[in-house]
Amino acid sequence: MLTGFVDMCVQHIPSPVDAAEVKVQSTYTGPLDDQLAEAMTSCDPEGPLMLHVTKLFPNQDLTMFHAFGRVISGTLYAGQQVRVLGENYTLEDEEDSKIAQVGRLWIAEARYTVELNRVPAGNWILVEGIAQTITKTATITQMSGCEDAQIFRPLKFNTQSVIKIAVEPINPSELPKMLDGLRKVNKSYPLLVTKVEESGEHVVYGTGELYLDCVMHDLRKMYSEIEIKVADPVVAFCETVVETSSLKCFAETPNKKNKLTMIAEPLEKGLAEDIENEVVQIGWTKKKIGEFFQTKYDWDLLAARSIWAFGPDATGPNILVDDTLPSEVDKNLLGSVKDSIVQGFQWGTREGPLCDEPIRNVKFKILDAVIANEPIHRGGGQIIPTARRVAYSAFLMATPRLMEPYYYVEVQAPADCVSSVYTVLARRRGHVTQDAPVPGSPLYTIKAFLPAIDSFGFETDLRTHTQGQAFCLSVFHHWQIVPGDPLDKTIVIRPLEPQPAPHLAREFMIKTRRRKGLSEDVSISKFFDDPMLLELARQDVMFNYPM
Repeated sequence: MLTGFVDMCVQHIPSPVDAAEVKVQSTYTGPLDDQLAEAMTSCDPEGPLMLHVTKLFPNQDLTMFHAFGRVISGTLYAGQQVRVLGENYTLEDEEDSKIAQVGRLWIAEARYTVELNRVPAGNWILVEGIAQTITKTATITQMSGCEDAQIFRPLKFNTQSVIKIAVEPINPSELPKMLDGLRKVNKSYPLLVTKVEESGEHVVYGTGELYLDCVMHDLRKMYSEIEIKVADPVVAFCETVVETSSLKCFAETPNKKNKLTMIAEPLEKGLAEDIENEVVQIGWTKKKIGEFFQTKYDWDLLAARSIWAFGPDATGPNILVDDTLPSEVDKNLLGSVKDSIVQGFQWGTREGPLCDEPIRNVKFKILDAVIANEPIHRGGGQIIPTARRVAYSAFLMATPRLMEPYYYVEVQAPADCVSSVYTVLARRRGHVTQDAPVPGSPLYTIKAFLPAIDSFGFETDLRTHTQGQAFCLSVFHHWQIVPGDPLDKTIVIRPLEPQPAPHLAREFMIKTRRRKGLSEDVSISKFFDDPMLLELARQDVMFNYPM
């Protein structure tokens, strides 16, 4: 068996030299035609040092981590001083880079390690001493001669961390220990996300119950060795719109010298996924982006070439478009505040107005802008919060909705258990897309979609109803709009009562806001200026919102 496996590896896995070109093209973010790229594609041990770190492993006493990665070009020496470039490093923003000293080097052979003093290009290597500055992945390069080096892409996964739990130590004085433990589990699980909500609670995002179970085991037993209590699991939501803004929304900067006007509308179907999967990238030339949006999504050329940003981050599922006309707006002045408006848009889409969850699938159009002539009156402090506020008001005027994550579930069960599987799924708002017998066996395969928020305890429920005969696999599949209007005041949420489907969006929004320590409801006066509120009153659009 073992020789068969080794023979297969030898015959079918290309050597580092043969695979280098494909590897560099698919992972390196910098230009592919300079000397550095040539050294990497030829796997040159004499070239500049480039090491791609993809995983961190704890040492035996769990006090520190070792970085595991591949030397793409150059040669790495024990004791060498190197530059560690993090996932947010760019040539324009060099903040996410540190200087570190390489400790010992090992070739990792399962439970054994072989120590070396130097490692040439093409080898996998375990490195001591550099992991404290790395969170998930990193690019390691030499101290001098590689100033124009860029990073290798962060890891991409075919699933997302959408289940979240809040954690806190039973003994409050042990909070520093828990935080240290959280930092360590964050390093050792590639898909884990840890963050502090505005309410002060520490939340951990994972892909599912079993994943978070493993994380909590490591956190309690390995990394912090303290007692930790966990809140009931909840899911991450997204916020979206289903119509175009009912009126043009504007906001003035605090100094009354600038005014931005915006509307929001839903994106075309499939576009958000294309941006997230980097089918289209904001780094492309305007011409290339324009062609993509024209041919695939039937945008007109002017709009396609006026895209300012995707957000939040470079691969976020929202778009900011400059829809102003040169005859009405001074494009040079607008260009001078472009970065500030983009920052406001990024900030707004990272945490939306309904319940501080990310915005998804929305196109924000700038329709008009009055910008002050003097640079002192149009600084970031004036423009950024105003851009965010006008994005929020445009969003709230465009029939906002909540989105929830859905799992794709595949259940295998004997034929006589199929009806039980249907029953369990129906109870949890799941819907079956296909069921078919497995050829040559007494089993059936049932494929279904299940809301992540109703997936807690699903596996246990399934086993109970089928006497342990059904097995299930679930993976994040897509985001779907929650039924109901989250801003509908007529819905009364009573504690401990299950809500009918049309009330779910309202229930999710209010409970999420309560959990995060936000006010009970969305107040539009928070985002709208007085002139805007007067305009609303004049047009009688106030019926749905509290002041």
